[in-house]
Amino acid sequence: MQKNNFKNFGLTVFDLKKLKGKRKIKFVQIDTLDQGLAAKEAGIEMIGTGYDQSKTHFPQELKGVHFQFGLKWGNQVSAEEALRASMKAMNDGAQSIYCPMSPSIIEVLSREGIPVIAHAGLIPPKITLTGGYRAVGKSFDEAKMIWEIAKRYESAGAFAIELEVVPRKLAYEITQRTSLFTISLGSGSKCDAQYLFSADILGEKNDFLPRHAKRYKTLFKEYDRIQNERVDAYKKFIKDVDNNLFEDKKYSVSMDDKVLDKLINFIDKSVIK
Repeated sequence: MQKNNFKNFGLTVFDLKKLKGKRKIKFVQIDTLDQGLAAKEAGIEMIGTGYDQSKTHFPQELKGVHFQFGLKWGNQVSAEEALRASMKAMNDGAQSIYCPMSPSIIEVLSREGIPVIAHAGLIPPKITLTGGYRAVGKSFDEAKMIWEIAKRYESAGAFAIELEVVPRKLAYEITQRTSLFTISLGSGSKCDAQYLFSADILGEKNDFLPRHAKRYKTLFKEYDRIQNERVDAYKKFIKDVDNNLFEDKKYSVSMDDKVLDKLINFIDKSVIK
């Protein structure tokens, strides 16, 4: 009988809770399995991505890290739908579920044993409520709002919370004064986990880089080079077609002239009949 290898689990939710305040966890979001495999090889301990059918195999391919699936805001519109999606994601191998819905929804998930990561601060689908892409929590009223929503998520049973573009001192107080495992995305370095998007880390695109992100590579330059190589190859193919290159015996199959003559004779007789 094959023995269970508990190292395949990576850091469990139980482990993350025990590590709170002891050391910082490195956490990245990925879009592709290649990104995930590279992150795992580099030593990233926690990897997350949006949950959809094209990615259900990711957890099996990335054993040994804490894997999180995220529910996209708007895909589920009730506690029942969120619970069903979360349970399916857990069955597909996730160890935790990111859910940007209300504390009342999180309470339902938590009650059924779903380890939930909540979200406070800048929440991209809801930026109209906070005035666009900007830091949230610099004023007393906003800081109070962030604090109160964090406490509500804690009471609802969330084990963790992503703090996005929240003042670092406020993020620190939430980290120190709640049981929540805090995840910083642009909220300083005093949270329990530091989080960035792989597309930003790798420089996948030559476009706007958020202030809180850091680009370590410029893969977009390599992608541009590869795209130019593709275009050049297609142009050369077009030229070869125009020059009848593929008539060359190197790229075609020869035929004995006698066999061809015999076939043509047969065809001509068949047409006459």
